[in-house]
Amino acid sequence: ELVCLKLSSKWELRRLCQATGATALVRLGAPTPDEMGTCDRMEQTTVGGRTLTIFQNPSSTKLATLLLRASTNSVLQDLERAVDDGVHAMEVATKDGRCLAGAGATEFALSQHISRYADTCPGLDQYAIRAFCTALKIVPRTLAETAGMDAVKTLADMSASTAPNVGIDLESGTIGTTQVLDLYKTKLCAFQLAVDAALTVLRVDQIIMSKQSGAGPKQ
Repeated sequence: ELVCLKLSSKWELRRLCQATGATALVRLGAPTPDEMGTCDRMEQTTVGGRTLTIFQNPSSTKLATLLLRASTNSVLQDLERAVDDGVHAMEVATKDGRCLAGAGATEFALSQHISRYADTCPGLDQYAIRAFCTALKIVPRTLAETAGMDAVKTLADMSASTAPNVGIDLESGTIGTTQVLDLYKTKLCAFQLAVDAALTVLRVDQIIMSKQSGAGPKQ
């Protein structure tokens, strides 16, 4: 049996070749056995009024396609972003499996350590260090406000707690040793981006003043 498919997208053609192990040819002629590829099963099905051609080849490829359905385009875009974030998080975890405490625990612990360091710094540098501590507390403060908790009381309770890895439990609305983990690589990139952005703003030493247009005020 011979199946003929028309693919108008080069991206879909590359994915099909990757899934079947085939090679896209630009010449007219019979393909070699190495260029043809293989497929265990192919079928057509209808989903949402659209006809889909499904290639199943689990024995020779690790490529997979996720089909998402939603009632509106906005919900569908949210689902797509969630899946994309999950796939990239799994990719990062396979490359660097180190994790840190989540739920605002890492940021709050860093702010506490840096605050103690600020007490040992004399002069105006102390104000800049404490401002960095305040910026780090934005993460647990935002989590507390999102959960409907009192942000000021939550931060005070976290400061008074002696438990390790104190984080915010959004489901119960309490604080304690968190079981939520965040990827170390993600935290590192977020801190580097935030610090670079702050340094870029601080390096600006010139202000462009706007001037009035025209030759001058009218007489």
